[in-house]
Amino acid sequence: MAEKQTLSTLSMHLYKFRDLTVEELTKVNMSYPNFRFSMDTYVFKDNSQKDLLNFTGTIPVNYQGNTYNIPIRLWILDSHPFAPPICFLKPTPNMGISLGKHVDAQGRIYLPYLQNWSHPKSVITGLIREMIIKFQEELPLYSLSSADEAQQVELLAYISKITQGISDINSKNQENKSVTKVTVVGGGELGIACVLAILAKGIADKVVLIDFSEGTKGGTMDMDIFELQNVEISKDLSASWNSRVVIITVNSLGNSQTYLDVVQSNVDMFRELVPALGHYSPQSVILVASQPVEIMTYAAWKLSAFPENRVIGIGCNLDSKRFQYILTNILKAQNSGKEVWIIGEQGEDKVPMWGSQEEAVAPNFQVQLSNRAMEILKVKGQRSWSVGLSVSDLVDSIINNKRKVHSVSVLAKGYYNINNEVFLSLPCILGDKGVSEIIKASSKEDLVTEKLQSSASSIHSLQNQLKL
Repeated sequence: MAEKQTLSTLSMHLYKFRDLTVEELTKVNMSYPNFRFSMDTYVFKDNSQKDLLNFTGTIPVNYQGNTYNIPIRLWILDSHPFAPPICFLKPTPNMGISLGKHVDAQGRIYLPYLQNWSHPKSVITGLIREMIIKFQEELPLYSLSSADEAQQVELLAYISKITQGISDINSKNQENKSVTKVTVVGGGELGIACVLAILAKGIADKVVLIDFSEGTKGGTMDMDIFELQNVEISKDLSASWNSRVVIITVNSLGNSQTYLDVVQSNVDMFRELVPALGHYSPQSVILVASQPVEIMTYAAWKLSAFPENRVIGIGCNLDSKRFQYILTNILKAQNSGKEVWIIGEQGEDKVPMWGSQEEAVAPNFQVQLSNRAMEILKVKGQRSWSVGLSVSDLVDSIINNKRKVHSVSVLAKGYYNINNEVFLSLPCILGDKGVSEIIKASSKEDLVTEKLQSSASSIHSLQNQLKL
């Protein structure tokens, strides 16, 4: 039976734009007649499943004078052509996967064409052309020796499940590991403030700014004009390759009507960005500055599949530093300042927490100090430049393994009788692996516990309404 007939007879009733999808895939089949189409079950990262149209075949790649037929498999989402395909290599048992900028250990393919997918200008034939070009630069497969084939068979069995978790396979990084690299995603005022603050501190050898804005809309034009040393500006997520810290500052600027719609728009952006960022820098610490920071940090954690210690939000670090300064330098409080943090949820529900060395301060006096300091703190806004300074403070502790205590958004489950997977700002020791320890309160504070549990409940309720 001809492939065109097979394609037309496949059960595609769940596809929202069936006619457009069939039309495009018919053109693909004309250009690449070796492709074979079928409907199979795709397993997503959260273990949910969906029957999706997919096709397999080979594409010709010329590498160092030889032509190689590279086997690939593309999964077509039910929202095609408005969403890009999910692309994998499909190696045979005698082929090994070359981990690189555009391919992870499970064979998933990452390309700028996928990241910038936009109907109607983006089409599958164009995607395949870019795939061929990128594979000509860096061949994604190699021939295994017979001794390695048994191990490869196990890997292929794992790939066949189409899961997208973290790989246990070790690979050699092709980029010089001695270069300390930080990536900032988002070319708005906050993103630029983060870049400038990191440069001012001299923390990183190289800072990459990923800016998706068109023309002169973004704030990176002036940075490009004046050619800041050690800064690379790019629209390609692969420029973030091998970063020590990845800072996400993007926020949706859509015309959403409700708060839930706004948050969902941000989550939708993260769904496109975070898996690719995790692929390009699998050992990085992800630092989230997008709002609402608690929910967006949760989304980044879920979408990256990173361990919880390596996904953190900026939380109440800025408020804590200001609170400590106010106590010590404005209110001139003795025995106070260093072991006091603002914790909980950013906004009105944040609360001060006193550490063990502050026990010498009488409880009533603590309350008076806290109230006075909080009143002063409330009039301080959070400008982009001040948040940028706070971000650079966190990056400094991570890059240089300073093991300083910061109040940042972390997974709060198991603390303060919180039983749900929510992120709240708690005092943590930060180092080169992210969070190494969460500092517990030395004494039971009912008001603190009550506020944290209330925040956790409202955040969890909103998370349940989101589509990750």
